Amino acid sequence: MTETGGGAPGDAEKAAKFAQLAEQIRGMAPFKSPGTPPPVELAEPEAAEAPEADGTDGTREAVDPQASAQVPTQAATPTSPRSAASAPARAASPAPADADALRAVAEVLAAGGAPADLAAPAVAALGGDAADRLREDPWAVLGLPGVRPEHADGFARGLLGAEARPEDPRRAHALVLWLLAQASLRGDSALELNEVAAGLDRLRVPDPAAAIGAAVEDGQVLPFQEALTGADGRGVQSEDEEEPPTRTLLALEGLAMAEDSLAEKLLQLMATFVPGEDPAPGEAGPADADATDDAADGDAESSAERDAEEPESAAIPAAPVAPGPAAWEAAAEAAASSSSTALIRAVADSALVLHTGGEAARAEPAALVTAARGLGLRAWAATWTDQGRDSFAALVEGGTAGADTPVATLAELLSGAAGPGRAPDGTLALDLLVVLDAPLLDVDLAATVLESLADGTRLVLSGDPGQLWSAGPGRFFADLLAAKVCPAVASRTPDFGPIGELVSGVGIGELQPVEAPDKEVVILTAKDAGEAVHRAIQLLTDSIPRALGIPAEQVVLLTPGHGGVAGTRALNAAAKARLNPGPGRFGGFDPGDRVVDSPAPGVTHPARVLDGDATGLHLEYADGSRRTVRPAEAARLRHGWALTVHQALGRRWPGAVVVLPEDAAPGLTRQWVYTAFGRGERHLSVVHAAGPALVQAVAERPAQPRTTRLRAVLAENAASAY
Repeated sequence: MTETGGGAPGDAEKAAKFAQLAEQIRGMAPFKSPGTPPPVELAEPEAAEAPEADGTDGTREAVDPQASAQVPTQAATPTSPRSAASAPARAASPAPADADALRAVAEVLAAGGAPADLAAPAVAALGGDAADRLREDPWAVLGLPGVRPEHADGFARGLLGAEARPEDPRRAHALVLWLLAQASLRGDSALELNEVAAGLDRLRVPDPAAAIGAAVEDGQVLPFQEALTGADGRGVQSEDEEEPPTRTLLALEGLAMAEDSLAEKLLQLMATFVPGEDPAPGEAGPADADATDDAADGDAESSAERDAEEPESAAIPAAPVAPGPAAWEAAAEAAASSSSTALIRAVADSALVLHTGGEAARAEPAALVTAARGLGLRAWAATWTDQGRDSFAALVEGGTAGADTPVATLAELLSGAAGPGRAPDGTLALDLLVVLDAPLLDVDLAATVLESLADGTRLVLSGDPGQLWSAGPGRFFADLLAAKVCPAVASRTPDFGPIGELVSGVGIGELQPVEAPDKEVVILTAKDAGEAVHRAIQLLTDSIPRALGIPAEQVVLLTPGHGGVAGTRALNAAAKARLNPGPGRFGGFDPGDRVVDSPAPGVTHPARVLDGDATGLHLEYADGSRRTVRPAEAARLRHGWALTVHQALGRRWPGAVVVLPEDAAPGLTRQWVYTAFGRGERHLSVVHAAGPALVQAVAERPAQPRTTRLRAVLAENAASAY
């Protein structure tokens, strides 16, 4: 991407410089191809080798209220070590900061005019010698949360005086990393070379080529060359060119490792899968093999006696259950819907299957789990939230949320707080894993899930492709669908009712009125953001409870962002003033306040303030559990009457009010509208001052684009896999 500036002097020279930069990068080192995961080595069929064991702001979310439910870090992955080249970047929990180190860093920060609040993040990011490192390289402060280039430049001037210059190599190096880190916050796992170069040019870096070259040479940034295919390739390829055009991508080392590890494990999972076989006539199948053996022994000894007399044989793991085609077909034919039948048949023959559909389509993976367990397989499902876990448990045959139901949140499953536990090699002790809400998996977490599975395990990734993608970088589920490396089963089960009809229309780019005789859907216009806030609060506190019988505590306000006249801050302040006025005597909160607890990006947990004291805020969560949030952690709490749509991912409410101020228009997409409108179960109100921008966004802007590598990696390396 170049800046043309309408033919201004120097633009041609700038374009030539960027083109030269690409050639320079290509010559720096052996170029990494779009996909070069280590080759998958298949075990001989007779040799049962042990599977290799391999993890922005307040709009992004976090973990379960209990410590065990937190999305695990690397420590929660299987115990066998992985090579450094394939390990996804996963931030380790920082050790408690040394008081002397904090004091030394605070002094350096003060000398440069930076806030003392950065001391703890600096020690966590740079280590105990952070003070010395900041003196040696003041621009290293750019790697700390919330620090922008102008802040880093001011800090450097405070420490270095006149020696702090725009051409300083330390500054250029830090800016390369910062541009890629900012891209990852937007969801990109990589950036095109020209975009990075243009960004450095805007930040007054005189020699972008040297800056990028230094970052590549020290290994903090990895370059990749990717062939452009389809419409992208046709748009830039001339008639004289025989070779397909390529683009040069740059990625932070950790993200590049995670994406390569993810592709490697996906291919390995598919390559090591061996479907079961039907038993020969008169031969016992796997499900009744034990019973046949017991019958043959007669009454000579009980099973318990044999175990006592043969301890060595008892320690040998039983052969895994492998139902054959006939058993799977019988289970498929017994399914309640054609979509469930199609899903079961796909899983019978494949290690990796994608399943797409809306809320009603969750009955299909539930039918799969029920059928697989009936065939003797260790089958479990994982959801994004506790609410999703409980609703899915009710769909599994004979299931209710509890210890005997084969469903847990993904965080619980990976941490071991719930689920089948781990096998001796560290992988999850199961034969089939169904992951619901799969579009919410970022590259790093998806890699952790794959690394937790033994070779040959069946994996089903299920989700609604129309919803927003993960809070973290990548578009894992969408890239898998686009790569077409495994079977994909599209549900034919529609979401019923006026809300389902409205959301389905949005999914195909149409915003049409729907019949709502019981006022399931109400769309209101407002002249500006102030009126939108007024109408939304009226709906929350009066209209919906009075007319529809849905209590205010079961209604959520949804808006695009935190700031602005109609952001979450303004809406929450207005809702608190009406529903629970108070001075905010416990760090801005009062007993009875609705809050959301966001201890980490990606998940949000609704809660209610019970009380507060010197030990912290005492909260009751939506699942009935209680926890005290210490004062030092209270910054992660926000009032919870109003949420961003990203915060609402994985959850639904009986009533939802979507607020769209006029300044939201530029950022609206079909994906955002689809997700927002689908948060209401019984009622949806839309209050918008966006004018025609809402219809335009649904029709013309499918999603905010993300630059990723996974699709190209899989497409190149999995051609023979499916």
